[in-house]
Amino acid sequence: MSDQRNDKVYKIVLTALMAALCYVAFTFLKIPVPTFQGDYVALHIGNAFCVLAALLLGGVYGGLAGSLGMTIADILDPVYITSAPKTFVLKLCIGLIAGFVAHRIAHITQEHDGKYVFKWTLIASIAGLGFNVIMDPIAGYFYKNYVLGVQSDAAKIMSTWAAGITFINAVAGTVVVVAVYMAVRPVLKKAGMFIKI
Repeated sequence: MSDQRNDKVYKIVLTALMAALCYVAFTFLKIPVPTFQGDYVALHIGNAFCVLAALLLGGVYGGLAGSLGMTIADILDPVYITSAPKTFVLKLCIGLIAGFVAHRIAHITQEHDGKYVFKWTLIASIAGLGFNVIMDPIAGYFYKNYVLGVQSDAAKIMSTWAAGITFINAVAGTVVVVAVYMAVRPVLKKAGMFIKI
């Protein structure tokens, strides 16, 4: 019973740590890109830590880490504050999708060779971040049009602009996730801190 409780506490602590990494990556390591309407999109690797959390902790904890960290970053930034509800939902979905592929389909925390783990880490990252490439501009369009009341032409231009930036973020994020996960996995195993999901 106490082992289960310790595992849960460990997962919660790691979720908080990954949420903090998402926050830091978006808040301090982003490059804001202005759009024609005076809005901003950003080049950043915050989503990479959401996927990394899903690989290390499972989809639910990873999704929560990403959604909490990135939503807090949005709330504390006057430029992005109106995007916070959309961010919460999308980042939760990124984690759930990446975690589902990594742990329910590929079972990457079981004993596999390096090539297998690399392949499925890459596929899970592409699935989670690819979802974001498609859904971020679509959700952004509907959110701006129907929730915030932005005129449809402006929302269309903004969503097209966001799609290009989101794609660049996804490519960079995938490289970061695969490199970090493949480096951290053996270290965690050796230290007895690797979580089997």
